[in-house]
Amino acid sequence: MTTTTRQSQPIGDLLRQWRKRRLLSQLELATQAEISARHLSFIENGRSEPSRDIVLRLAEALGLELRERNPLLLAAGYAPVYHETSLEAPHMGAIRAMLRQVLAAHEPFPAVVLDRYWNRVEANEPAMLFRVGVSEELLKEPVNLLRVSLHPDGMAPRIANLGEWRAHLLSRLRQQVTTTADPEIIKLYDELSGYPCDQPEPKIDLPGPGDIAIPLRLHHQGRVLTFFSTMATFGTPLDITVAELAIESFFPADPETTEALRTTKW
Repeated sequence: MTTTTRQSQPIGDLLRQWRKRRLLSQLELATQAEISARHLSFIENGRSEPSRDIVLRLAEALGLELRERNPLLLAAGYAPVYHETSLEAPHMGAIRAMLRQVLAAHEPFPAVVLDRYWNRVEANEPAMLFRVGVSEELLKEPVNLLRVSLHPDGMAPRIANLGEWRAHLLSRLRQQVTTTADPEIIKLYDELSGYPCDQPEPKIDLPGPGDIAIPLRLHHQGRVLTFFSTMATFGTPLDITVAELAIESFFPADPETTEALRTTKW
């Protein structure tokens, strides 16, 4: 995938790039942002300077994540309005407590908290299941859970449906590349897509008989454990760190997996 270099650019150029990435015409974007197409054209051509309110409305209409909104504001001559606060900051204590409460409540099933780059932020004890057989090199901080999943020295040899699961994860990552144009995410995609896989990788997710979602099938202690997963995010974040956190919860997909997890001591 082609890497997009981020640099200081006029507000008009940045808006045009995001608009084209979203496959929107000037009229479509202007309508969604509730401004005139003529005014948007003038902004893109450098003939008009947008107010801060209009910049934020355009960012909202483009569906930009908080991290991508600050550069638009800077390019237009305004100070960033979204802060990126460390989770270790004292006033983030309520967020940390909430995350740990959710993870603990999900036991005896695995759950992890991820950041924007798929690095582990927190995990509950049953998530130790995913560390079995993983090389120490891959477990050095920051632990990237996509890398751990697909690397040949990670979970990959234990994943019974590696081709299917790998195609699913790479599809999610491609969508993130399209949404964010983040060079670090593009770099991660390029790395992961180069890992070997000895199973067919479906181009399109198609259900088999009885399938309702793509499962993770994991070899563990002589049996295959089967999971479905869900992703949860904060509904109304105003801080970049909080906006980029996601909780991935794994649920047993059959009674055998449920029993195995309920009887395992971590």
